[in-house]
Amino acid sequence: MLYHLLYPLASDYKLFNVFKYLTFRTIYAMITALVLSFIVGPWVVRKLEGLQARQVIRTDGPESHLKKQGTPTMGGVLILVCIIVPTLLWADLKNVFIWLTLLIIAGYGVLGFVDDYKKVVEKNPKGLSPRQKMFWQVILAGGVGIFLYNLPGFSTELYFPFFKRLHPELGILFIPFVTLVIVGASNAVNLTDGLDGLAIGPVAINAATYMLFCYIAGNARLSGYLQIPYVPGGGELAVLCGAMVGAGLGFLWYNSYPAEVFMGDVGSLSLGGGLGTLAVLTKQEILLVIVGGVFVVEALSVIFQVGSYKYRGKRIFRMAPIHHHFELKGVAEPKIIVRFWIITIILALVAISTLKMR
Repeated sequence: MLYHLLYPLASDYKLFNVFKYLTFRTIYAMITALVLSFIVGPWVVRKLEGLQARQVIRTDGPESHLKKQGTPTMGGVLILVCIIVPTLLWADLKNVFIWLTLLIIAGYGVLGFVDDYKKVVEKNPKGLSPRQKMFWQVILAGGVGIFLYNLPGFSTELYFPFFKRLHPELGILFIPFVTLVIVGASNAVNLTDGLDGLAIGPVAINAATYMLFCYIAGNARLSGYLQIPYVPGGGELAVLCGAMVGAGLGFLWYNSYPAEVFMGDVGSLSLGGGLGTLAVLTKQEILLVIVGGVFVVEALSVIFQVGSYKYRGKRIFRMAPIHHHFELKGVAEPKIIVRFWIITIILALVAISTLKMR
């Protein structure tokens, strides 16, 4: 019965012939997600307020953040609904790649929800331990890696954006590599989610970029001409990317400065995991380092800060992740946010330009 949603109507009724076009379904998945966020968003915010799901602000952070104390969090639930529902409506549900990506988005979302719920509703400051979160992230991502490794016809080669003939075969190492990409992307987005709209803006831009690459990867003629890996069925992921863009823009309506709601781990872990999965399925894992450069820098700033303090006894930044460093240097929060968006747009354009540099 799941297959009898909107997509099959194209073959059943001539009136809905337009539904067979991938571009049409991608656009309307985006619009559906956006409209759904406007309809459901106010109710979700009120519900979170009723649950007393309010953000707890660190006292050792920038003083400007103290006024955010009590803002509802766990708004990532809205993002998940606005990704999953339009995808189920507009995508071809016989496509295994759709289900793999939804598995990671929903699975990581549940993991983040449990962590958030323990922290803000049950008032358990520890939530899930880092070890527990990492364990389940690795299990889910590793499951995707194992499935793809055993999927007939799916390449386990690694492709580099600027080189035509450099694509080494990973073999069994493909499984830990997939795990690293998905888990790394998930935690990088999680670390970036520290200012109003800082994470969701780049996520929407990343999703829009991968929407283009998904469409090309699933088209034999275009992928051959542009010399990127052809992934049969990969084009259908453009619909899911469209839903991610729409859900991101819809959430930004409430999360833009000053935020009415925060996404919490339920949003950041699932969105990062989703982007990592899209990168793996389109064979554009290295490209994620470029287009997701803001996430990479945020994660590296934490790694370098911790490493420097542990081995040298000195901090590199005033505070990590790096967006807090700029705050403590006196840069206004809205300016940091918009500048990071601008950087992400530039990086997205660089990533797209690699289509003609192979």
